[in-house]
Amino acid sequence: MKLSAEAQTVLDKSMRINRTDEVERAEIERLIEDMPDDRVMLYKNVVSNPIGDLPRYSIHIRIQHMLIFVTFLTLAFTGLPIAFIDQIWAQPLNDMVGGIDISRVIHRTLAAVMIFAMIYHVVYLFWVLVRDIAMRRFDIQRSIIPTMKDIRDFRWDMQYSVGRGDQRPEMDKFMYKQKIHYYAAAFGNLVMVLSGSSFIFPEFWAAILPEGSASYFQEMMRLSHPHEALLALLVIAFWHWYNVHLAPGRFPMQWTFLTGKITREHQIEEHFLEYLRNLVELPEEREYLSDLLIARELSPKTYDETSGAGESL
Repeated sequence: MKLSAEAQTVLDKSMRINRTDEVERAEIERLIEDMPDDRVMLYKNVVSNPIGDLPRYSIHIRIQHMLIFVTFLTLAFTGLPIAFIDQIWAQPLNDMVGGIDISRVIHRTLAAVMIFAMIYHVVYLFWVLVRDIAMRRFDIQRSIIPTMKDIRDFRWDMQYSVGRGDQRPEMDKFMYKQKIHYYAAAFGNLVMVLSGSSFIFPEFWAAILPEGSASYFQEMMRLSHPHEALLALLVIAFWHWYNVHLAPGRFPMQWTFLTGKITREHQIEEHFLEYLRNLVELPEEREYLSDLLIARELSPKTYDETSGAGESL
């Protein structure tokens, strides 16, 4: 496989960060040279464990995701019937938990848990950032921070989707769709916390806002809170769950949020640059890929030798 300049840069940087010695470097370069240029041929032939093959998320990220996931759905279940109490469907839902007063208690308690999960997430990301910078391992391309590459990847992926390309772009650990969803969710959570706090602490907001604007702010927050929750619920149901769990190749569920691991096929297809880092960091993955290329005769060298033998016969 002839790597693009971008992929070669990622590979060289990963080998430098991981202090790869000359023997390993030569092994990795030979392995990549033996890989087929068509990545589709590669990821269609690998063996993937549905539970996951390659590391992706730490236990902290999984705990944070689970806290946000559970509290968000329960907050929607208890909050929307409160906001739309005059609707015919709202009263039975409130009655299921013991009435609207109980719904309010549950809702506010879970809101506190969700805020804790958000703080936990931010503190953990800051700690990881400081640790990686101190160890000289920080790589912005591997982070959730948006870059110009995401715009190029989006354009290339759209061209591929309409048949104007034979392969998807070489995307990194977090592709453009994941970054869009992440920051949209972060913005939505901030809106929910801000608007929810205005209901619980109206005196605080009245004290810090300009005189005469507190009532307008409260009205805006009253409208924002339930409608942002409804929008987030629709995005989770129809975009996030589809892309993560229901899309072809992922159905019926992707286990990454539980195991912290991603399947080999998915990694190569949508996160090829991260797969190159896996080859640097995981000797067992290099061994697996080497055996696969030989067994399936995927290497261009093997293919040429086989073709040559056929022609000589």
